[in-house]
Amino acid sequence: MLDAAGVPHDACPADVDERAIEAGMADAEPDEIAAALARAKAEAVARAQPGRLVLGSDSLVEVAGRRFAKPGSREEAASHLRWFSGKEMTLHSAAALLRDDRLLWQIADRAILRVRPLSEAFIARYLDAEWPQVAGCVGVFRIEAMGVQLFQHIEGSQFTVLGMPLLPVLAALRDIGLLVP
Repeated sequence: MLDAAGVPHDACPADVDERAIEAGMADAEPDEIAAALARAKAEAVARAQPGRLVLGSDSLVEVAGRRFAKPGSREEAASHLRWFSGKEMTLHSAAALLRDDRLLWQIADRAILRVRPLSEAFIARYLDAEWPQVAGCVGVFRIEAMGVQLFQHIEGSQFTVLGMPLLPVLAALRDIGLLVP
């Protein structure tokens, strides 16, 4: 998304135990957890990049009161898709900007995605086409690929659905002076 928006950046993986952070926030709201994960990722990278502005982001999916992580196997992905079938999915996406240990800005956004009823035949065909690419995707979909076929209705920013609330991020980067206003 940053490439497409013309924002110069370096992509650096963050070594963060996401499951431990989530476990420590078991009673928190999903948007709070997504925000904490985004901040933790930014903090991890900022420690290794002194003085640099660091953007961290994360997404979390909730369906019928249950939070979902990225599937660990194709079988788990199929199980997730069966659970999602015919239900409303809430995708919580957050971003945080840090420099050193100072949080400069943070946001959490959400999108509502109505999953259509999914047949076993569709789930099998879908995973034949999309596995293992969707293994790294919370919600088991890439909206820019065949994953769009999972849904009958979407409310919210396309960027939030893609995994980062990009428009507010760009506004924050302009406010900080990184992008030309």
